[in-house]
Amino acid sequence: MEKKTRFPSPTLKAFVPWNAGKMVGAKRALKEKHVWAIRFWLGREQRVRDRALFDLALDSKLRGCDLVSLRIGDIVTSGQVRHRATVVQQKTRRPVQFEITETARESVRAWLEHRGGGLTEYVFPSRLSAKAYLSTRQYARLLDQWVQAVGLIPDEYGTHSLRRTKVAMIYKRTGNIRAVQILLGHSKLDSTVRYLGADVEDALALSEATDL
Repeated sequence: MEKKTRFPSPTLKAFVPWNAGKMVGAKRALKEKHVWAIRFWLGREQRVRDRALFDLALDSKLRGCDLVSLRIGDIVTSGQVRHRATVVQQKTRRPVQFEITETARESVRAWLEHRGGGLTEYVFPSRLSAKAYLSTRQYARLLDQWVQAVGLIPDEYGTHSLRRTKVAMIYKRTGNIRAVQILLGHSKLDSTVRYLGADVEDALALSEATDL
């Protein structure tokens, strides 16, 4: 009996993995030189809101959803930007405290003077509605612009890069992983260990600095 040749159905699509062609895994933290390069670029471009968002992201170490939903009253008291603030994380429902350094206070103050608004309003409102806050998707798009502007590859960085940047520097300088755990608001130390993950460049630099 002659065998019939079977042809694939034209209605069937080839299976394509969700991560095909994409970089997966933890996003890289920014280096100190990158932080200052982005600040310089944002200042030159007069992007007052973006500079405040960038600085507050670094200091607060908050997840994107918690950062964009900050209200003015969370970071301002008696007409002054707080030195420290506390928010309840949406993911864990646990409070986390963070510092707001002078650099960030200056940029936030400049943005709020331009923005105006009451204590119950969002620090970074949506352009579509004053009653909504900047979306995490828009925050991610802005970050892509910032890193690309200073010669970095956007695919290697994400909003978690800003959450990781300061704690990565703190851990590298002090080795105090418990402090990093508190700053990130992690309930388990294992989560902090995985979160810090050194990249190959950092590992090699540490190895090269160790002379036997």
